[in-house]
This record gives sequence, C-alpha cells and structure tokens, in this order.
Amino acid sequence: MLDALKPLRALVISYVFPPVGGAGVQRVLKLVKYLPQHGIEPVVLTAESPSVPVADASLLRDVPASTEIVRARTLEPGYAAKRAAWQAQASRPGSSTPSLQRRLVEWGRKLLVPDPQVLWLPAAHWALARRVGSRRPDDVVFISGPPFSQFLLSGMSCWRPGTALVLDYRDEWTMTSTAYEMSGQARVSQHLERAIVQRAHAITTATEEFREALLQRFRFLDPARVHAIPNGYDPDDFPETLPSPPTDHLVLSYTGTVFRLTSAQGLLQALALLHEREPRLAQQLEVRFAGRIVDTESQYFDGSERLGVKRLGYVEHARAVAELAGSHSALCILDDVSGVERIYPAKIFEIMRVGRPCLALTPEGALARLVRRHRLGQVLPPRDIPAIAHHIAEMLRTFRGSGSLTHAPLDIEGFDRRAQAARFADVFREARAYAIKQARLTA
Repeated sequence: MLDALKPLRALVISYVFPPVGGAGVQRVLKLVKYLPQHGIEPVVLTAESPSVPVADASLLRDVPASTEIVRARTLEPGYAAKRAAWQAQASRPGSSTPSLQRRLVEWGRKLLVPDPQVLWLPAAHWALARRVGSRRPDDVVFISGPPFSQFLLSGMSCWRPGTALVLDYRDEWTMTSTAYEMSGQARVSQHLERAIVQRAHAITTATEEFREALLQRFRFLDPARVHAIPNGYDPDDFPETLPSPPTDHLVLSYTGTVFRLTSAQGLLQALALLHEREPRLAQQLEVRFAGRIVDTESQYFDGSERLGVKRLGYVEHARAVAELAGSHSALCILDDVSGVERIYPAKIFEIMRVGRPCLALTPEGALARLVRRHRLGQVLPPRDIPAIAHHIAEMLRTFRGSGSLTHAPLDIEGFDRRAQAARFADVFREARAYAIKQARLTA
C-alpha cells in the first residue's frame, strides 16, 4: 500500500471555478483550498470564459497563490444566447415564441449530449492530453459534475497506467437531465453514464442517498469504492462578528438560485394567504431572496413586494452569509420534484454554521432527515400552503412576544470543509493505490 504521507498531485477538473459564482463552485473551491493541508497538491483544469449566469471574483481569495490553474477555451455561445434558448424551450405552443425557434432548441438538445458544456471538451481534451503526456503526470484525476459532459474526459485520464480516476457527483446525472435549466437528452445520458462509471477507481457523492441510488442502478460497482462526502461550511467564511437581525420586524432569508428544483411557488402562495387572513400580523414580516431567480420562476414573484418580499439579485458569497446572519430564520427550499428526496442544497450547511433556525420546505427525504437530526428547525411540505402560512404566523407571534427565535443545532462540526478535505485526501490515496494495483495486474 502507498505511504499515507507521500505527497500526491491531483488534477481537479471542474467547468465552474472562480471567478464563476454560485453554489456549484463551493465544493471544488474549498477542496482546492484545503487539500494542501493533507499532502495533496491540486492543479485545476477549468473553462476560460465559461458560459455562466453569474460571477463572483471575491471567491478567488480562497484559491492558494501556489495553485496552478489551466483554463481551456469553450466553443459555447455567451450566456445571453443560452438564456434565450432556454426561454424558447420553456415557452408553450401558441405563445409568441416562433415554433421554428423551439424546434431549433430541441435539435440543439439532441446534438449537445449530455449538455451544452460539451462544447468545452475539445480544448479541455487537448489540455488534458498535454498533462497525460508530460514528464510530471498527475497521480489522480478528479472530475466534479455537473455539468456531466466533463465526465467524458475520463477516457483520456486513464491513458497513463497508475493514474487514478475519481468521479464526483455534486448532483445526480439523471436529475440534471430533467430538473435543470439546460440539459441534454436523458435517455442518451443514461447509457453514457453507465459506460463512464465503469472506468472510475473511486466515486464520491454529495449524499448517502446519492450513493445508495448509484449502487442500486449500477450493481457492478464495488461499494467500498463509492463514498458519500457531503458538502459543508468553511469557518473562514464567517467573521467573528456577524450582523444581528432587526428588532422591529421578522426577517426570513433565502440565499441561492431559485429554479424548478427550488421553486418558491408554495411559499409565495402561503405568504398571500397569511396576508389575507392576518394582514396586521403579516406586515411585521420581510422575506429576502438573495440570488438569481431564473426566468421560468420569476413570474411567480410578480407583485410579491406587497407581501414583504425583497429580491436582492445575485450577491457575493460574503454578502450572502451576512444576509443569513442578519435574519431571524433562514429558508431552505426543495420543491416536489422527482429525485429530490436524495439531495440537500449546499446552503443548508452555512445555515447550520450561522446559527439561525431553518424553515425547510421540502418533501420527506435527505434534507428533512438532516434538519431533524441536527435540530436545525422546522420541516414542512413545500406545497402545503395552509401549514406554511400557519407556521410563519406562529413565528411572528413568538417574535412579537420575545423579540427573537431560539435555536440550538446539534453536532455540526463534521461538516467543516477542512475535515471533508481530509476525507477526500483519503479517497485519493486509496484510489491511487487501487490504480497502481490494476496497472501491475495488466502489465
């Protein structure tokens, strides 16, 4: 077995990386930040000028100065063009969107498999080929998705015997094919996924439920080589002194993207019901949304200002943490979508760390169990409008009586990003040892 203290060189492949913003960046970013503390030298392969909706240059502060970053150009159009395509796809027959435009979008989906980011692969393959053929090869190639088109780089990553391939599922491939804004054909993706996972020396998932589902779908996988490592929080993101919530009204805050998977339809209808039933009480409530609201969800926010809703748009990560701290309670939403029972949004861990009670609007599943296990707050079904309205009314009454909401989370230390980097480092070393063993057997 390899010496556990021997330094390893890991190529971390992720289409999204700072200055790209958004929740999907955090898992890989924090891994790159903390892997050197565990004897792993990360090198990043990412997209140059990626076609993404938001940027957050402040996240570059977390990238160690010594980190080598290789940026490969993408052939994708700018995000504005992709957004127009998504709007065309989402429009219904009979709408003002020409049917020819919708057909072109559907043809594009059939060609760009498994997702539009496949147009990044020509340059990414070239960059990877140069590394595979270099005098100082990487010990581990770690690919984190979505987008899952970059999993197609796995074939070239295995060209050099003894190089370990580790695939990381931040989300489920099958879910992104149905719940995300822009995705390829689900049926084709399923065949691709089966072929690719067979190459991996190790696989990591963001939840235990993801892990179990993967093992159920692909019975040939060795359970000992599939590891659940959740997302978490970085203590460095939380200054010693955080802003306090106001004393004259109750603030609920949601941070993150609002899209089909995290639709706020149920919450907004509950707020309307609360204002209808108890208008004087409801006037003491402010609900903040800090993050992007995709076009297909923005219609549900029309007129929501009268319900005390404030849309802040996308904000830098530090501002998002401050918004959570400056609230009396944080919102975590997962709508009733197929497969949602196996996930929890990464923001739940920052809610844990900031110490504000959580109102989790989610079907029963991974998120509900996590919230209850660690006593993070209340769990309600995302479309149970009367129950949501009643609970918020009770929160308002409690606040009116005491001026605060009490909260005492349990056992959150295990979600520290530093501890999780150590777990990834162990997986990398085990995968490297397994890859070397396989190379010797086939030599």
